[in-house]
Amino acid sequence: MTPADVIILCSLMTRTLCVAPQMPDFKTGEKIINGPFWHEVFTEVYEDLEDEVSTTTSEPLPFFEDDPSTNNVTAQLGSRVHLHCRVHDLGDKTISWVRRRGEEIHLLSFGRHTYSADSRYSLAFEQPNNWRLLIQYVSERDEGFYECQISTHPPLVRRVYLVVVVPKVEIVDERGKPLQDKFYKEGSIIELRCVVSEVPEPSRQVNWKHGNRLLNYDTKRGGVR
Repeated sequence: MTPADVIILCSLMTRTLCVAPQMPDFKTGEKIINGPFWHEVFTEVYEDLEDEVSTTTSEPLPFFEDDPSTNNVTAQLGSRVHLHCRVHDLGDKTISWVRRRGEEIHLLSFGRHTYSADSRYSLAFEQPNNWRLLIQYVSERDEGFYECQISTHPPLVRRVYLVVVVPKVEIVDERGKPLQDKFYKEGSIIELRCVVSEVPEPSRQVNWKHGNRLLNYDTKRGGVR
């Protein structure tokens, strides 16, 4: 018996890749979420029928627009600050902000939703592509690393370090010497100066108080100037 004259070849190859990067447990408000922060199953099917090859066009990868020189942000105590995260070609990926404190990771936002139990944190998206994290009434405990993450595999991360500056206020007399306890005769002229230092930008206004009373900027006796 002779071999068959016709050989039919049909090949189908299927490859499934499941990526689930392991990340430390992180907190959302008062809850601790265990396991990987994100996961996705990506399946590719390659077919070769009758010597015809099908090809697919890959989507462009997301990338951060912000310059690395902006990775350090300075804010004054009690102010509000935006941490910027501009992303191009995001596609169907998701942006999240997390706060790192040692080995702990605290989830602050996911997409356009805020997950922090601290109401001072919020996601303030700005068109067209700025996923800004807003922190209001900045305190000293807010200082540290923040991460803007894109849910690619592996994730793309932009790290921002927030520096909180505490202004230094000193009252000096007319000779520029620090004022502690000083005695004046009734009816004499008193000149006090308020020297503010260690601020990221000049203060717009300084208020003087005598006890619980706010002093005016224009009075017959001189006032604040």
